[in-house]
Amino acid sequence: MHIKWNALAQTAGISFGVTVAVVAVFALGILALSRREAALSSREAGGQAAGGGRPVLLAGAYACFALCACAVVYGLVLIAAP
Repeated sequence: MHIKWNALAQTAGISFGVTVAVVAVFALGILALSRREAALSSREAGGQAAGGGRPVLLAGAYACFALCACAVVYGLVLIAAP
């Protein structure tokens, strides 16, 4: 039995990189949602935050979560492909 160590290292490196990227994008989505919630709560408290509810943060959070969902679906397609 002969193991192709180079291919194994490439697969491990790419898997690690994609995992870190997906986790970072998900964390950015959570951060955007929490900042939006903070802006909304400060506005309700009478602070009148600039930008109101900041719809850009909500759109950014949705974009981050959609990217994560696409990565998961792509991974499942790769696993299920014949």
